[in-house]
Amino acid sequence: MTELPNSESKGPGWLRFDLGTDRDAGLAAAQDALSRGALVVVPTDTVYGVAADALQPQAVQRLLDAKQRGRELPPPVLIAESAVLRALVVDVPVEVDALINRFWPGALTVIMKAQPTLKMDLGESEGTIAVRVPDQADTRELLRQTGPLAVSSANLSGQPPATSIDDAIAQLGDSVAVYLDAGPAPGPVPSTIIDLTGSGGGRILRSGLLSFAELSAVLPTLTEDSGTKPAGSVQAAGQERGSETERPPDA
Repeated sequence: MTELPNSESKGPGWLRFDLGTDRDAGLAAAQDALSRGALVVVPTDTVYGVAADALQPQAVQRLLDAKQRGRELPPPVLIAESAVLRALVVDVPVEVDALINRFWPGALTVIMKAQPTLKMDLGESEGTIAVRVPDQADTRELLRQTGPLAVSSANLSGQPPATSIDDAIAQLGDSVAVYLDAGPAPGPVPSTIIDLTGSGGGRILRSGLLSFAELSAVLPTLTEDSGTKPAGSVQAAGQERGSETERPPDA
């Protein structure tokens, strides 16, 4: 762990933990920070993400402010297990169940209709929610402790997503309370985003690690928009829904 002076001092006001050597302390500090409405940078199987408690509107707004983005680009939500999805969305059709069983945990983000009673204010989501189960053991353990987290790529809006903790610190600095360092991220290619809110059987909004061929083999009705954002581009990385621009989420 690297413990730094608090925000009232002349130094940085954040904590940095090496998950390879100080995992338990890092996860405990992250859980505490998130419960207080603070932000935490976490590793994922694509790029580093900045996380907030999805059930605390002020925390989500803090995330958007840190990234310098508006409420028209709501962040996606990360969950620990696919079973949690049913508590967040209206319905999980059989074909969608097959899709997530095949690709979760992994680099697949699905946009679905949110439960009307869902107490999450993620921004101008128009009744939808983007969800993913990351294939990163430390972050999934944190998610088991905290519940769903609003997570967007750990970068300023319009800049390339962070693929190292130093990248994230350079861009987000004191706006984040805890940085969890798991070494270089596999990025910069983010997750593939599929919109499942329509009646057409699903469409890819942003290409990513998972290809159209891989996904359509499980969901034959899947389509790919001619305007689909390419994986790895700055434009795609900054989008999140769509629309959030997608809406494409960026992590």
